Amino acid sequence: PIPSLKREMRNLSEECSLEPVTVSMAYVYFEKLVLQGKLNKQNRKLCAGACVLLAAKISSDLRKHEVKHLIDKLEERFRFNRRDLIAFEFTVLVALELALYLPENQVLPHYRRLTQQS
Repeated sequence: PIPSLKREMRNLSEECSLEPVTVSMAYVYFEKLVLQGKLNKQNRKLCAGACVLLAAKISSDLRKHEVKHLIDKLEERFRFNRRDLIAFEFTVLVALELALYLPENQVLPHYRRLTQQS
């Protein structure tokens, strides 16, 4: 299910006009959670959604209505409650040890793959 979740993350990001670098960051956050063993069947969609939301907030210059639009899309695509997403965003932030700014060498491989696919 992880590749299909990443595909959903990418499709949703494209719908919301997020940059490939934002999607790449979301992938890195998501993979870090996977490697930490934080993902399970119940929370994997929330994890994916929170990663996209955090990446968008940190790497894009989003206005309030754009963040709301992104949350609406996440809620619709991954079929979870926005309240759960907002609460889970903090859980993910703690799991990532607040380290949202990523070194280039972690983001670049995903970025190259994404830009070659489009």
